Amino acid sequence: MSANPTTFISPEEYLERELQSEEKNEYFNGEIFAIARPSPRHTWIVTNVAGEFRQQLKGKPCRVSSSELRLRVTPTGLYTYPDVMVVGADVEYASDQKDTVLNPVVIVEVLSKSTQDYDRGQKFQHYRTLPSLIDYLTVAQDVPHVLHWTRQSENRGLLVEYSDLGQSIPLASISCVLPLTEVYDKIEWPAPPA
Repeated sequence: MSANPTTFISPEEYLERELQSEEKNEYFNGEIFAIARPSPRHTWIVTNVAGEFRQQLKGKPCRVSSSELRLRVTPTGLYTYPDVMVVGADVEYASDQKDTVLNPVVIVEVLSKSTQDYDRGQKFQHYRTLPSLIDYLTVAQDVPHVLHWTRQSENRGLLVEYSDLGQSIPLASISCVLPLTEVYDKIEWPAPPA
């Protein structure tokens, strides 16, 4: 039995296809992967986080993007669309089109059942290769729960867990504090199993 041959797509071909595509796709190692449409709860949480960052960063040089700008993880070749990115004053773009960022300081991913292992595992490995990245947050959408990784040195990070709505997450890299009450503002929780 022979394996199906995989057609290699170059990064340039991927970027050209993305210009024409109505859906977002990730790219890694010559392959394109469709990004699933987010749930309403996922969308509200992303909006809450991006809105809170935007409010706190008014008048400061940092910029906030929610799901629209692409990220190229240059050290590994991954192209992806983080749920929320915060970039410092000096935004680096991969091309003149200015639709692909290279240097986020903060990345936030809202987890779903289908992506949580990837977001906490392999994708996190990619993200950690970004020299600019200081803070990475994964946000659960079915219960209040945030994991916050902060770069401490080249090969060391600090992981802190938050699960109480009264807690706030300090992000010294962008001089912000992210209260869980804002992350989960107006989120309706699923009913507990009977």
